[in-house]
Amino acid sequence: MAAMRIETQFSIFLINTPGVLGAVTQALSDMGVNLYALSLTDSGEHGVLRIVCDDEEKARAALRETHDRWTEAEVLVMPIGNQPGAFSMMTKQLADSGVNVTYAYCTAAQEGGSTVAVLKCDDLEKAKSILAS
Repeated sequence: MAAMRIETQFSIFLINTPGVLGAVTQALSDMGVNLYALSLTDSGEHGVLRIVCDDEEKARAALRETHDRWTEAEVLVMPIGNQPGAFSMMTKQLADSGVNVTYAYCTAAQEGGSTVAVLKCDDLEKAKSILAS
């Protein structure tokens, strides 16, 4: 997961009760799916689990077998430094070029190490081109 690229993100809609998150992530694990990035948000009665993983086909198979409410979207996945201003500089470059970031999340990393940013943008190809230069 070293280079910037466009990946499939799965958004899995969960009922906000104990065990649901564990059941979905266990099903992915049982299929041998490794999660590169994960975000979980809630809105009272339900949550949205967003994941980027190493094997889209296995993830689809696990979700088909265990869950009925999920969608797919393309996102930009890229490594960034884990230091003050790294994320801000990236989003400023995009904004200055007219690219809107709809939402984003990052993985955790040790201080000074690298992290992975996941961005949903209105123009992924343009975002990738801007950030590659």
